[in-house]
Amino acid sequence: MGISRQAYYKRRQSENCRRSEAETVTTLVRHVRLRQPKLGTRKLHHVLRPALVERGIKLGRDRLFDVLRAARLLVVPHRAYHKTTNSHHRFRRHPNLLKIGPGQVVPSAPEQVWVADITYLPTAGPFVYLSLVTDAFSRKVVGYHVHDSLQTEQVSQALKMALRTRRTRHPLIHHSDRGIQYCAAYYQDIHRRHGLRCSMTHGYDCYQNALAERINGILKGEFLLQRPADLGQAIKMVEQSVRIYNHERPHTALKYKTPDAVHRAL
Repeated sequence: MGISRQAYYKRRQSENCRRSEAETVTTLVRHVRLRQPKLGTRKLHHVLRPALVERGIKLGRDRLFDVLRAARLLVVPHRAYHKTTNSHHRFRRHPNLLKIGPGQVVPSAPEQVWVADITYLPTAGPFVYLSLVTDAFSRKVVGYHVHDSLQTEQVSQALKMALRTRRTRHPLIHHSDRGIQYCAAYYQDIHRRHGLRCSMTHGYDCYQNALAERINGILKGEFLLQRPADLGQAIKMVEQSVRIYNHERPHTALKYKTPDAVHRAL
């Protein structure tokens, strides 16, 4: 065969060791994915690091990709679309304070900018809706509400939740799209009572509210994978998903810290 007996057995031993390590890694990954089924490979590499060090396993990110690919555990992205924004209305549209250019507001700490959005959740019956308010600096979901209609009073519950847990009275911007719920007098009155500045996207470009859209995608694409039977079950699933997202999921933009850890540093 052209190789010595010693080299042959050394290679066999190395292969067996790598196979054993791969089995250990896939077991650890499956354990993490019980709570975060769609956690991506880069974040998994960060989360698993202490367990790997404890077991004496040296595993780079590229090899983790290879292990997950062989075990068919790589996450396949999935996208869907359901319109929740009605921008054709008589209410005032506010300027975009986060637009790139002179005067752009860039948050440097929590509770300076909140972004809000509405998304849909399919159930075994009619669609239900999820309203979210997220801190633009910490990426923490500070307010949420699951509801069965797009009435402004329902959408506003997420903002009211966020305001109840607000820790400072610094100037605060609320950014959203131009949907009728956010422009309505009822919602704008909440802004006035709590001293919030209103910012809205220009036109109908979803990328002008990209952070809010991203958080929607994370919750629906990584956590809310099973279709709830009804509104009550959807409420419980969202509550658990937001808790895991805020307290357990490392965020790349936060240098792999969790949103809650960054928010508590306020």
